[in-house]
Amino acid sequence: MRYFVTNEPGKPVAVQLGKLAAACALALAALGGVHAPAHGADAHPGWPGAGQLFVGTCYQPVDRSREQIGRDIDLMKQSGFKVVRMGDLSWDYFEPSEGKFEFAEFDWIMDRMHAAGIQVILDIPGQPAPLWLHHRYPGVDLVSQQGTRLDPAERYMDNNSDPDYQRLLTRLADTLTKRYAHHPALKMIGYNNEIGNGYLSYSEADRKRFIVWLQKKYGTIAALNKAWATQRWSRKINVWDEVRLPYADGPGPFERQLDLRRYWSEVNIGVLKGLDAVRRKNTPDKPAMSNLWDSAGRKGFDYLSTYRGYANYGAMGFYPGEPVGAGFEALMMKAGMSTPIWFNEFTAGGPGYYGTKGRSRMWAHFGLLLGSQAAMAWTYNSHLGGEEQALFGLLDHDDRPSWKLAEFATIAADFAKLEKLGFPRMTAPKVAFAYSFDNMQATNPAGPQATNSVRQYLTTPYMTQAHNAFAPLLKDNIDAAVINIAHEDLGRYKLLVVPGMYLLDRAATEAIRKFVGDGGTVIMTAVSAKVDGNNQWHATPLPGGLTDVFGLRTNEFYNGGTLVTRIGDEEVKGSNGHYEVLEPSTAETLARFSNVDGTPPSITVNRYGKGRAIYVATPAQREIMGPLYRQLYASLGIVPGPKTPDGVYARAVDGRVLYVNTTAEAKDVAIDGAMTGVLSGKQFSGTLRLEPLGVDLLGK
Repeated sequence: MRYFVTNEPGKPVAVQLGKLAAACALALAALGGVHAPAHGADAHPGWPGAGQLFVGTCYQPVDRSREQIGRDIDLMKQSGFKVVRMGDLSWDYFEPSEGKFEFAEFDWIMDRMHAAGIQVILDIPGQPAPLWLHHRYPGVDLVSQQGTRLDPAERYMDNNSDPDYQRLLTRLADTLTKRYAHHPALKMIGYNNEIGNGYLSYSEADRKRFIVWLQKKYGTIAALNKAWATQRWSRKINVWDEVRLPYADGPGPFERQLDLRRYWSEVNIGVLKGLDAVRRKNTPDKPAMSNLWDSAGRKGFDYLSTYRGYANYGAMGFYPGEPVGAGFEALMMKAGMSTPIWFNEFTAGGPGYYGTKGRSRMWAHFGLLLGSQAAMAWTYNSHLGGEEQALFGLLDHDDRPSWKLAEFATIAADFAKLEKLGFPRMTAPKVAFAYSFDNMQATNPAGPQATNSVRQYLTTPYMTQAHNAFAPLLKDNIDAAVINIAHEDLGRYKLLVVPGMYLLDRAATEAIRKFVGDGGTVIMTAVSAKVDGNNQWHATPLPGGLTDVFGLRTNEFYNGGTLVTRIGDEEVKGSNGHYEVLEPSTAETLARFSNVDGTPPSITVNRYGKGRAIYVATPAQREIMGPLYRQLYASLGIVPGPKTPDGVYARAVDGRVLYVNTTAEAKDVAIDGAMTGVLSGKQFSGTLRLEPLGVDLLGK
């Protein structure tokens, strides 16, 4: 499971934007997504589940006796659970020794689930690999940077680039999907829980596979040398066999580190595509929905460029720390799909944290605002042993149901009401935020050289910029998408936000150019478009490849302390003093810093083709991005959602409004006249009183 907690608030500058103010409904299906020519983006109307919401749990029967399992299923049914996720992390439960499969116990469980009316997500348990596989096929063992072979001491210590691993995983997936393809309880298929949280390996076989990957990518030694800047510090490569795996923890060089992460990304993607080929062969009517953790720091992979090859639903382990980071990451998993988000692991307790009453219910409804369809508790029974033995589930360690089981029953009852009233929400955002795996790697390089150069230049971490840019849209209750802009149809969006995209490759650069030329509006913030797809600084004026689109160059940058400027009639002071000196050519200056020598521009706008390109001279900060957006809403046809106080979020759905208070304080929300709470049953007039972590759906 994963936990994400974010982030620092932004501290922006202000600008005068008076001149700027002057200047396809898809049917929602709950389960599926075949998109031609790729098969993963949109809902498939033949799959069941349209107009339904799901509450359930993750369940690992390997921990339980038959007596316990029977009692567990009875409690799940009584709680209104519709679905369970099973199979993950349990390869040797199904295949205790090579080629010997045992299904009798799981057959019995599947039958009991069906009898209780509970559907099953069958997760192919490709990680961790069982010990017998490691013993028989040592190529699946990890090798450290220092050349030491590592025992599989914890989960995810498998080298999934190993051909024997991939062969045996394919056989496992084929056997499981054939076995349960026609079982009436089967609902979905999942793959390799948290595949992104694996480890890199430095075996000789990995080095040779990396060389093959480089040969395919670059073709010649000369092209590799150019891409890796090997003329620096006598690093020239003369023959392919001189290539070594760059250390993941530094010292670099940055170009090689980026390619190493790309290589391992493609390994993960290859595994997922192989598993999806098995699903499409054996269970083509069952969609793929997996907890992949693409953004895991250890390894990760490029989900947003490739998800259509192995995912029909954006799904994730949802363990939120605060709304902005949680919302941004959930939308990253949804990407450009029209299908709803599935939280196939969902916060209940935590490591050493028993839980907070009402918290899971609040986050479940927050998910509905974003367009989610399911909340599945992690975990059902608290673990007695292993890595998560102090992680508290719905049942306590003594098997007694905790108040959390009752809370998830309340969520199930809420969802049963809401699925008749326009949920899950079908979203059609007009705003998109740019994000890419490559940019995350480029902005988070390892080693001492990174500290000496890149990290010092990147005064605001990329995800901080992304969250700062996203937060005002979330506060204004406006839907948004988080996408890799080189791999989506940008024509569906009115506004594209490019916050701190230090690395912009050629495809993304051309996507921005076309988007603006075709009539779109783009906002780019400082630190963007500095390095190319090889992670080398552009040998041109900056922003690289886009100076004509933005109508300026911006090569100089400084740290100026508190920066002051003006947005509309509001003076804004920012504490992040990093700014770029904008030198407009065709761009119009919309605002200037008032306390910097020479009063350089803080925001410019350039007309390019049919659209406009706006450049912000500072890293994305909440105080500047919010007023900037509000100056643009009317001209873009973007209508903010219901007005809410800080910490309360809302969306209108079929003539009603769902309100979610994410704070630990009671909140009063102004409403229009007399309204009735669908969930609370209470009457309100003029003001909605939301208790701490409170939720309600209001209608006339």
